[in-house]
Amino acid sequence: MTKTTFALIGTGIVGERIINQILAHPNCEIAAIFDENQERLQEIAEKYSIPAVTTLGDLLATRPDWVYIGTPPVSHAPLAKEIAAQGLNILSEKPLAHDAQGGLEMVQVASEADVHTAMHFPLMYSPAVHQLKQTLANKELGEVVRVELHTYFPEWPRKWQQNPWIASREQGGFIREVFPHYLQLMHHLFGDIEILSHETTYPADVTLCETGVSALAKTKSGLPVVLNGLSGIGQEERIEFKVFGTEKVMSLRNWSELWLSAAYEEAQKIAPSVQPAALLDACRAQLQGEDALIVSFEEGLKVQRWIDELLK
Repeated sequence: MTKTTFALIGTGIVGERIINQILAHPNCEIAAIFDENQERLQEIAEKYSIPAVTTLGDLLATRPDWVYIGTPPVSHAPLAKEIAAQGLNILSEKPLAHDAQGGLEMVQVASEADVHTAMHFPLMYSPAVHQLKQTLANKELGEVVRVELHTYFPEWPRKWQQNPWIASREQGGFIREVFPHYLQLMHHLFGDIEILSHETTYPADVTLCETGVSALAKTKSGLPVVLNGLSGIGQEERIEFKVFGTEKVMSLRNWSELWLSAAYEEAQKIAPSVQPAALLDACRAQLQGEDALIVSFEEGLKVQRWIDELLK
């Protein structure tokens, strides 16, 4: 069986993580990488001994099975149009686009070109999340009565994520960078949500991204949802996704830690007992016509619309 090939646009921090995943996968390989930052491009190419090209056209000419978009959100829609025009499948970073209009354009061009689409939502391939799904399926929490997301950042951007756009109001902020992961997770577990009310705070400098958000929402079935985010505060970074049940409460802390509590008891850390397929396995399976856990552009567009609403 031939290997599944990937070409990558963008060699930033997340792009480099994808590179490492592909190189570690026995059935996947890198056709080429491209980045407008030529210095970074050459650094990554030499570090991993992988082929680099100097133009987008050269990258698309390698005819990979998937083209990965790992660039700032404002460039996603224009790049998707060029990739789809070549009949190539698209794997995009989140959020889907700069805004819902751009996301809609991505959905349309991919549909018209009849290409596969996927999004990089790592939580979908996390053992902790699949353990949470199994717990919910087994009704171990009792009746689920509320879902909450709390995100706290001592500073934004985070120390490891310093770049020209991540702090900008145009493209950056934690609502665009962190919330999509958990809004998509909520959708995956509980279906569509409706944002009932929200308040988003911004600094006086109009070029800078949000500093806080509080929102109330509900799922289509009426399950209450609380969304809360704050940056520039005196505590350690903490991200917590909580599912409240009448019997137990399960929390996903800081992306990968799973905690379970019962009434009158302290929460206990849980070691996941499931090992789901990885994103690359899902991309490979989809091309072979097999069932695969893929977040499509259509689902990414739903998340994009919720993000747009919270940013108002």
